[in-house]
Amino acid sequence: MKPPVPVVPAPIWRDFKDLQEWEANRIRRPETGDKHSSAFEALTEGIHSFPGGFVVTTVADGFFNWARKSSVWPVTFGLACCAIEMMATFASRFDVERLGMVPWASPRHSDLMIVSGTVTIKMAPMLTRIYDQMPDPKWAVSMGSCANSGGPFRHGYHVVKGVDRIIPVDVYVPGCPPPPESLLNGLLLLQDQIASFRRTGKRPAPMPKVD
Repeated sequence: MKPPVPVVPAPIWRDFKDLQEWEANRIRRPETGDKHSSAFEALTEGIHSFPGGFVVTTVADGFFNWARKSSVWPVTFGLACCAIEMMATFASRFDVERLGMVPWASPRHSDLMIVSGTVTIKMAPMLTRIYDQMPDPKWAVSMGSCANSGGPFRHGYHVVKGVDRIIPVDVYVPGCPPPPESLLNGLLLLQDQIASFRRTGKRPAPMPKVD
């Protein structure tokens, strides 16, 4: 008798209405990838076509990979009680700055948005505006049950049923609220995704949604 083979996610998940809504309504990143300057692309292609030019581009890619992964500047979007845990994560006890992450107040200098808390329909346009002001490539972390799926307020008329309905999300951090250790683990997972993006030129698939 063969042992059962686990399937993740379980096929029964498609029978749940909430998960059907998530699959149908969540925002996905465009397949074309991030915006790049045409002049920069022409320059890199020209260097690569020279004899031995691939050595220069390979070394440069390795440097950019290390720099981008090790200097993620998040613009923090604290909306509810999860923001308290996010503040604790960036305080002295957990010291996220040792990973090169410095919370930044300006979206034009940030490449990560951490959404922590309940996103209401009234707040959604402001969140989208700040996300659009961030330069490419950019990432997003959904922190807590309310940001992931609406949490205990999911069936309220005023709550967005997951921030991934208005912006694409790369890492989901479950919990209500998640402790600083969970957010720190999510940031480390995001660093792995950034490293993979620099190596392959494509974004990896987003982390499975768990709530």
